[in-house]
Amino acid sequence: MANGKQIAEQNFQTFLAWLAGKRDEDFRQIASRGVLSRTEIAKECGFSKSALDQNPRIKTALKVTEDALRERDVLPALKTEPPTHGTFPILEAGNKRARLNLDRLNRLEQENASLRAENAELKRHLEQYVTLRDALSATGRLPR
Repeated sequence: MANGKQIAEQNFQTFLAWLAGKRDEDFRQIASRGVLSRTEIAKECGFSKSALDQNPRIKTALKVTEDALRERDVLPALKTEPPTHGTFPILEAGNKRARLNLDRLNRLEQENASLRAENAELKRHLEQYVTLRDALSATGRLPR
C-alpha cells in the first residue's frame, strides 16, 4: 500500500497529465465564478477534492495555471476587494441564499433587541412587586 507522499506524488502527476491534455476552450467550460471548478477537476483527475487544497504542489500548479488563464483572458480577472455596505459585503445578484440569510439575520437582530427591551421593562415592573411583597411581609400582612 502506498504512503501519503507516494499518493501525493501520484496525484500531482495525474494533475499535470490532466493539465497537459486541456485547451483554453476546455478550461472555459469548467470555469465557475472566475476560477476553475475544483469539483470538476477532482472528478476528471480521479482523486478527492481535498487533494487540490492539501497537496501544496497541486495547489501551486493550479494557482499558476489560473493566473496564466487570466492573462490570456480565458478566466476573468480577480476582484481585489469586495465592495461593502456597512458591515456586510454587497451581495451578488445571483446569491439568493446569502441574501435570505442576511435578511433573516437582520430580522433576528431586531427581534432580539425588542425582546431585550421587553425583558428590561418586565424586570422593572417585577421590582415594584418585590418591594410591595417585602413591605407586606415585614408588616405581617402577607397572604398565605
